[in-house]
Amino acid sequence: MRIANLNGRAVILRGDRAVDVERASEGRFNADPQSLFADWAAFETWARTTDATGEPFDEAQLGAPVPAPRQVFAIGINYTAHAEEAGYPPESVPVTFTKFPSSIVGPNHVVELPEGNVDWEVELVVAIGAEAHRVSRDDAWNHIAGVTIGQDLSERLVQMQGTSPQFSLGKSFPGFGPTGPWLVTSDDLADRDDLAIGCALSGQQMQGSRTSLMIYDVPELIARLSAVCPLLPGDLIFTGTPGGVGNRMSPQRFIRADDVLVSEIEGIGTLTTQFTSR
Repeated sequence: MRIANLNGRAVILRGDRAVDVERASEGRFNADPQSLFADWAAFETWARTTDATGEPFDEAQLGAPVPAPRQVFAIGINYTAHAEEAGYPPESVPVTFTKFPSSIVGPNHVVELPEGNVDWEVELVVAIGAEAHRVSRDDAWNHIAGVTIGQDLSERLVQMQGTSPQFSLGKSFPGFGPTGPWLVTSDDLADRDDLAIGCALSGQQMQGSRTSLMIYDVPELIARLSAVCPLLPGDLIFTGTPGGVGNRMSPQRFIRADDVLVSEIEGIGTLTTQFTSR
């Protein structure tokens, strides 16, 4: 099942048609896409049984499928190839940081580039559907509403300022958390733990891997994060990026105002992000 944010309203996508959740449920569920997570189990049960057919929709009107998460967790160094290119030992414990929620945007967003060196990082993004606190890895997927595509855009100069890296600050400029184009429930994926992932910048392939090559897979991330703090309905987890980022290339390559970034994950689709200068 695909759930989306269409012009600010929650919809279920069926083929090339969109079912407006508030109208089809006769007000049982709110039009606000974020509100669905307040009782995801009830919404999902209703969504799978409604016979509403919906109407044609324009993909240009899609917004972030999870537009206002309370918490955004992000994982660094979670693929061996990225650990190697970044100079970390392959058995490194993944770094955990946050992207501030104000950075979250949807597909086809035009990101205004700040001064500095802006880099790409394609990632599988997990949306929490039921509160998870001290859950086991075996139970982890039961707390997940669905997955989407994300870009952990990073301004490398701010990120590396100071005696300790400023990961959260350098990765939270406006528009630095593109997500979408929709949320996909795990039963729609051929293998939820092994998906092809990659991105291309202005037609040149930059990253390509599989999510099965994560150092810590999705269930392990849920177990480890929830052991420390509750994961709340509607929270997002950026699960880490594979090798192939711009600041590790020789010569380095960073995003320019005329670039188009296309990110893909098997079974989910394509996320397109454009850029402009200040």
